[in-house]
Amino acid sequence: MKTFEKYSIHGLELSNRIVMPPMCMYSSDDTGAVKEFHKMHYGARAIGGVGLIIQEATAVEPRGRISDRDLGLWSDDHIPGVKDLVEIIKGYGARAGIQLAHAGRKSESASDNPVAPSAIPFSEDYRTPRDLTMDEINEVVQSFRDAARRALIAGYDLLEIHAAHGYLIHEFLSPITNRREDMYGGSLVNRTRFLREVLHAVKEVWPEDKPLIIRVSATDYLPGGIDGDEIVRIVDQVKDLIHMVHVSTGAIAPANMNLYPGYQVQYAEKIKRECGTPTIAVGLIKEMDQVEEILQNGRADLVALGRELLRNPNWVLNNIHSHGIEARYPDQYFRAYR
Repeated sequence: MKTFEKYSIHGLELSNRIVMPPMCMYSSDDTGAVKEFHKMHYGARAIGGVGLIIQEATAVEPRGRISDRDLGLWSDDHIPGVKDLVEIIKGYGARAGIQLAHAGRKSESASDNPVAPSAIPFSEDYRTPRDLTMDEINEVVQSFRDAARRALIAGYDLLEIHAAHGYLIHEFLSPITNRREDMYGGSLVNRTRFLREVLHAVKEVWPEDKPLIIRVSATDYLPGGIDGDEIVRIVDQVKDLIHMVHVSTGAIAPANMNLYPGYQVQYAEKIKRECGTPTIAVGLIKEMDQVEEILQNGRADLVALGRELLRNPNWVLNNIHSHGIEARYPDQYFRAYR
């Protein structure tokens, strides 16, 4: 079965093609430090056989947190905690990735007023952000660079830059949230400038032999926003700087979305086909047959199971067992395989 075949991302070999995507746990505190919960949470999925675990959105600065209970990597003080987390994940056979993020206008942190490309609130329930100055944009870019340096020290195998779900980088990309009239607004080249600058800055400290990927929202589900064709043009702007695209959708602003198992796979397939870039598919996927269909038909290279891995940390082990697959099974659990 293709699900349990090894796969290499830019030289990083995974034991199988199942990914745990970043999912916010809101289980830290105002310090942004790793807690015992995080070690148990991610360790359980590593023991459960997941090939690649990408740590939840981790803020590059305090005002970039989605909430005051997000993990952070804005200080060297965070390095020991995330290093422990990496050692747990890798120690139980998974590869360890981290998603670096800035919430932009969707930040509900009490630490500072939210910032964004333009002073447009997400909804009437959110605060109105302050638009970033040119100097502040440069400071945020450097915050991503500094966080990437810390991630390298901590030992992560893979780095993901969060450019989806209505957070800061996505806000620059989408015409719905970017009304700037300077070099960061208007044309596609201008709207992708911030993402390119973040990637270039990160690559100054993140080694060339380690994978660097991005997560995108492939459609905004709103008139005048990003759609399937524009996301292809956006990825084309940065594909020479990255090794894979993790494909999600939506969340730039409130919108009606038709949710069903695999509803986002079409966009992963489109980006893979038209940009020539490897992709991760995600979106309410939970059944083994569906994972196999995606992989066997070349619609994506990896499949991420979000909610399903919350429900069932042993999804991989259970399917290895039920399908009689010859694959890694934890030594401590060998009785369960027989």
